[in-house]
Amino acid sequence: MLKGRQYGLVGKQGAVQICEWTKKSLRDQDDCYKNKFYGVKTYSCAQITPNVLTCDQNCIFCWRPLEMYNTKKISKKEAIKPKELVDKLVKERRLLLIGFKGYEKVNRKKLTASIEEFPKHWAISLSGEPTLYPYLPELVKELKKHKVESIFVVTNGQNPEMLKKLKEKKALPSQLYLSLVAYDPKSYAQINKGVSRDGFKALKKSLNLLKTLKVRSVIRVTLIKGYNTEKEQLEKLAGLIEGSGADFVEVKAYMWIGDSRKKLGQENMPLFSEIKDYTKILLKSLKDYKKENECEASRIILLKNKKSKYNTKLIAR
Repeated sequence: MLKGRQYGLVGKQGAVQICEWTKKSLRDQDDCYKNKFYGVKTYSCAQITPNVLTCDQNCIFCWRPLEMYNTKKISKKEAIKPKELVDKLVKERRLLLIGFKGYEKVNRKKLTASIEEFPKHWAISLSGEPTLYPYLPELVKELKKHKVESIFVVTNGQNPEMLKKLKEKKALPSQLYLSLVAYDPKSYAQINKGVSRDGFKALKKSLNLLKTLKVRSVIRVTLIKGYNTEKEQLEKLAGLIEGSGADFVEVKAYMWIGDSRKKLGQENMPLFSEIKDYTKILLKSLKDYKKENECEASRIILLKNKKSKYNTKLIAR
């Protein structure tokens, strides 16, 4: 099934996929919001996972084939070691890009760089929960050996101990994302459907950890009409964000794609105009934040903490 969805696989755990924005960038059609917001090279992005079918949540808005997922952490004995994983992911990514050589309108300079050079940007977010991979700190360190420009790690916040390990082992990524959809234990059970009974407590613990990690932090708020977009619900989300001290907040619309269409309807996907309205409500409670940027194509608005020490752009172009 995964190969049919154009995943390049490394054993039973590692995977890479060329996202639609990378394809658009190679055709000189457009770049993703991460390029617009943070300056990363869309065409040189490796969207990967060290555990493609392992996650401790069963979110209703997830576009992935959740019926195939495992919920347990991968043991060190089972896990592919970081160096082998990275080497093979790079090879799989190249194979997935080869077909672009036959496309007349491709940007040849970008394509050559994308295939022949080590990817400049690594998004550890494709599928599965990366904090369940026991060698996550070593994976980040392995990527840093190649002097990449940026590494993003996206987590659901269910494993705060692994976030501590990233700090302790001096393996913090360029940017750490924490997904936020639920605003209380009841909404967590309804939307995230975590394996642990204490899932919302773990999420709050991870949110509180952000201040101590000394890393660029982003809270990604996915808004789903009918689930977390009422005024009181948005105010509760704002309270969680404000307490975290995160450097950035991405307010993003749920997108009605993939397997999420089996659980939600198109009416649950907010319009960009609605995302703007929801953001205004959030900002009334988020006194430390301001609007920084937006990307209509991805239905997303970027907020920045006024006290953040970081430049918004990771890489100046």
